Amino acid sequence: MTGTHITVVYKWTAQPDKLDELTSIYGDVTYAMEQNEPGAQAVHIYVSEQENALYVRDEFVDAEALGFHLQNTAADHFPQLLSIATPGPFFFLGDVPAELQQATEQMQLGAEFGTHTAGFDR
Repeated sequence: MTGTHITVVYKWTAQPDKLDELTSIYGDVTYAMEQNEPGAQAVHIYVSEQENALYVRDEFVDAEALGFHLQNTAADHFPQLLSIATPGPFFFLGDVPAELQQATEQMQLGAEFGTHTAGFDR
């Protein structure tokens, strides 16, 4: 990972009997990201039936790619998601500029931010 890489890990909690619909919407989100967001390096969706929730991990090449995602794919799906699920918390890991932090506050994601200190990839 480069110094510009941003990882976002987050949770959506579905309303009762809406987990399948939430999972389906995230299938659409994943497809849209793969097709339209070259700066999105990876997306992984995990379903917790016990918690009636999805856990998601998005990987972006940099803040510009994250901004593109928030303005496009996320914005396109956000109203539909909010109608059946509660967002958050969202953990943004990497150097996220102040303007993107403010955008996530406006979206009421319960966002938290951390910068990279140490680690390695094999």
